[in-house]
Amino acid sequence: MLDPSQRELTRAGQTVAVEPQVFDLLHHLIRERHRVVSKDDLIEAIWGGRSISDSTLSSRINAARKALGDSGREQNMIRTYARRGVRFVGQVREEGPVIVELAPAAAQMTADSPAGSPAATDAPLFAKKPVLVVLPFKSMSEDPEQEHLAEGVTEDIITSLSSHRSLHLTAWNSELAFKGRAPDLPSLGVALKAGYVVGGSLRKIGNQVRITAQLFETGFGRNIWAERYDLALSELGDTQDETTAKIAARVESEVGAAERLRCQQKPQEACCASDYFQLGLAHFYRSSRSDNLEAQKLFRCAIELDPSLAQAYAFLSYSIVLAMVYFDSGPDEGLLEEAVEIARRGVEIDDRDAMIRFAHGRAMLARRDYTNALAAMRAAIELNPTMAVVYCGLGDSLAYESRFAEAIPCFEKAIELSPHDPQR
Repeated sequence: MLDPSQRELTRAGQTVAVEPQVFDLLHHLIRERHRVVSKDDLIEAIWGGRSISDSTLSSRINAARKALGDSGREQNMIRTYARRGVRFVGQVREEGPVIVELAPAAAQMTADSPAGSPAATDAPLFAKKPVLVVLPFKSMSEDPEQEHLAEGVTEDIITSLSSHRSLHLTAWNSELAFKGRAPDLPSLGVALKAGYVVGGSLRKIGNQVRITAQLFETGFGRNIWAERYDLALSELGDTQDETTAKIAARVESEVGAAERLRCQQKPQEACCASDYFQLGLAHFYRSSRSDNLEAQKLFRCAIELDPSLAQAYAFLSYSIVLAMVYFDSGPDEGLLEEAVEIARRGVEIDDRDAMIRFAHGRAMLARRDYTNALAAMRAAIELNPTMAVVYCGLGDSLAYESRFAEAIPCFEKAIELSPHDPQR
């Protein structure tokens, strides 16, 4: 219950202590609940147009959420619309001119729900991370040995892909349910809540085994990528791991490109935190000064909407570093410290993500902390030995120490793993 005349807020019959500015902000949002209220509007209404910092405004909004039992992640009462402002989305019932009763929105909103639409009760087709299912690779012969090899290739690809924290893989038993079947991709996508499917086959051709791998988008059954690999039977033990690592690296790259394209085709008002992250990546990979600045803004929007989106911290840190390396006149010690701190926060959220470890190492490398940069890059490779960018980062770190003979193979490995990488 909110009583503007008494400037009092109660929850479950208990008075909630609220600072005057927070109370005024909350009251203003309720009165203006029919629209998104911009930052400038809030500053004018609550602070009389005086200059205040973004952190001050954010702290007051967070305090208003906390007073209502809401949070930046749930956003059942106050929802942030990135780059536009905030809006009160809870239910309001007025009793007379002064008493207002507040309740969470009838259709609960979350930071990952499209603006103006209810959160789904089941996991959405495209959640925080793209959902991927690896179907069992099919042996094209009746030879039991080939069948075992196909099972091994499938398992190796899943193992490699599981190291890519940008993807969410479905459970192994889900893939087995589709073994030997030619699934209807849209139905499979709905059944497994997966946006992407990897499948393939093995065929013996003379003294070689041909592995064919394909990546599909489930919504329309669209083929995104396909490749074939010919392996000599005599060297199969040495080349199978290398081949499945290449497949995993390419799949991760192609899914990322497809996600960025999907988000660019979405109306901005329907974008959630992960969409803003993907849009940021689209600008990031264009590698220009203006795109880098736009990428930083979008990564910050993603973090604001979902502070647990760990990879957004990694790419924000990396963007800040690259802005100094490629696009600005020189290094800035304050920005270097900020880049290290942002990446460190990403590591705190997810210390098993190789990309975040890489970003932390790259920021320390820019700060000339070579020992810790090398340690971070090696830790990243241990976490994901199929991620091209971490080999590039290790090569950079070695090169800055003039260890060129060690650096060059790292760059060659990065190119081998991701020959069509946007950063090649």
